[in-house]
Amino acid sequence: MATYRTSMQIIADLLTVTQDSGMKGIGTTSLLTRANLSHSRLGKFLDNLTGAGLVTKIEYDGRHTFVITPRGRQYLETYEQFSKIAESFGLEL
Repeated sequence: MATYRTSMQIIADLLTVTQDSGMKGIGTTSLLTRANLSHSRLGKFLDNLTGAGLVTKIEYDGRHTFVITPRGRQYLETYEQFSKIAESFGLEL
């Protein structure tokens, strides 16, 4: 049976992939493949992430690059801590 990711898991995956790309950021195509999302779903999540200040979108020469912000790093760290606590009680996020 297929397991589906929750919105929180997808956001954590997007932030992790963006963080792993470093200060140079990550392009849309790489983000699509590494986070395993369709283009339309990715667009919705990126709008939310940039709106919340977790990711910065840099536009240059018609291309978009995404970089995680300090607030995004803090969110990811808190999510990981909460996930471990939930797991210790036998819960899944």
